[in-house]
Amino acid sequence: MTISSTPSLPRLIACDLDGTLVRHDGTVSERTVAVFAKLEEAGVPFVFITGRPPRLMGPIAEAFGARGHGTAVCSNGAYDYDLRAGAVVAEYTIDPATLAKAARGLREAVPGIGLAVEYADGLAADDLYEAWDWDEGVTIERLTEAELWGRPAPKLVGRHPTLSADELVALAEPAIGDLVTVYHSNGLRLVEAVAHGVSKAEGLARYAGGLGVPAADVIAFGDMPNDLSMLRWAGHSYAVGNAHPSVLAAAGGVVGSNEEDGVAVFLEGLLGL
Repeated sequence: MTISSTPSLPRLIACDLDGTLVRHDGTVSERTVAVFAKLEEAGVPFVFITGRPPRLMGPIAEAFGARGHGTAVCSNGAYDYDLRAGAVVAEYTIDPATLAKAARGLREAVPGIGLAVEYADGLAADDLYEAWDWDEGVTIERLTEAELWGRPAPKLVGRHPTLSADELVALAEPAIGDLVTVYHSNGLRLVEAVAHGVSKAEGLARYAGGLGVPAADVIAFGDMPNDLSMLRWAGHSYAVGNAHPSVLAAAGGVVGSNEEDGVAVFLEGLLGL
């Protein structure tokens, strides 16, 4: 573990979930839950900034309990979500015309890709889209082209039979990057896109602004390229040891991996535990 410019106790902590706080088996350790409870006792607010859609936040709310941290930023900034109420507070969408144009461009750039639109509580897709782990338990609506692109969408996702997430971003960015923000969250053979102006950084800035906390007083933790905007925005940024190479290079410091409860160990140090 390497840490540079370790801050004092911050005014806000922002943290990614999967691959950062959440272990590879989908669990959150008791140690992690305990240290976030200690943060609340110390009066330090925190917010989860995640690629998960709202429909996958139930296990997180259950793990951490009905605590006062309130809002999570979901789908990489496309939703503000109230964990306690289990309700979407706000959404930030791709307009239908841009969505349809981005879908055409993605198909031209990546032949054979299947496309889907992710909503707060469901998924709509074309016939080529192949379900994966995060789609488990949800009914995928197979819609016509007019239906798929006919209403605003928080997120466009594409899945390819063979290409990796890094390879898909490399193809998609030059093709549709002028229309939408392209990234990946380490989904298996998955590329994702949200509207321009939507990102983890924007979601964190909204949350911090509501608390009157400047970027300089925020610590952020992440592991994947979709976390980069958030890590660059925060005054203090840390990658977990298992992070993507681009995140390890960009972060101000590196803590232990998600399997080692790296974030929890670091926060225990800040709290003097």
